[in-house]
Amino acid sequence: MTVAAAGVQTVVDGSREPLLEFHDVTVAYGRRPVVWHVDLAIDAPCLFGIIGPNGAGKSTLLKAALGLVPVVGGRVRFFGAPLDRVRPRVGYVPQRETVDWDFPVSVMDVVLMGTYARLGWFRRPGSKERRLAAESLDRVGLADLVGRQIGRLSGGQQQRVFLARALAQQADVYLLDEPMAGVDVRSQEEIFRVLGELRRDGRLVVVVHHDLRTAAEWFDRAALIDMRLVASGPTAEVLTPDNLRRTYAGQLEILDEVGRAVAERGRTS
Repeated sequence: MTVAAAGVQTVVDGSREPLLEFHDVTVAYGRRPVVWHVDLAIDAPCLFGIIGPNGAGKSTLLKAALGLVPVVGGRVRFFGAPLDRVRPRVGYVPQRETVDWDFPVSVMDVVLMGTYARLGWFRRPGSKERRLAAESLDRVGLADLVGRQIGRLSGGQQQRVFLARALAQQADVYLLDEPMAGVDVRSQEEIFRVLGELRRDGRLVVVVHHDLRTAAEWFDRAALIDMRLVASGPTAEVLTPDNLRRTYAGQLEILDEVGRAVAERGRTS
């Protein structure tokens, strides 16, 4: 088996492996299944949206990939290997509501956490790591807030700090859980500008996303999830009226609007 130190494609046992693969993944809370027999493979760098209604299992699927919730059945692989063997290559931006924003740490402290995976247990961040953290903050437009306590930031600024933490990790795959929830328009634009740069740099960026109206504009490829996988592939081919109806039963008005927007985008692209 060969695992590259940089870059995003891995050769395992002589074959090309997906960057991220869910194989027959099932997750349940107690006796209630939340994700059911999901098979999904992402083979190349792109901006990939995981889209579906509330309670569909989108965030749970991401957490299963990261080992944050137990998998009842199936398996998840990054570059053909379990997460534990490639963890420094996988960055994560959690939902804002899961973070204790009153914790007494500064913006710089949070971003430096992104360097820990490559430092190991017994090394402390030095000048190289601080320079990388400062560059990451500059990249998300927050270079002037390095000393501020994270609880004193706006929601959009907080989300950008956690994106900067992920950037400081210098990962090959980035997983983001609802990064646009409760975020102002400027921060949305900054976040997707950076995510687009990561894609152009050859990274895979997987985003749990709730806004159908912006999905066609932002994502190269997408998966529709409603506990099961409904469809996956190029975004314009996934967000069809039929697939949307199968995923969002009973929300026909918004689905018609989104379907028209996707069709219009296909005619002008």
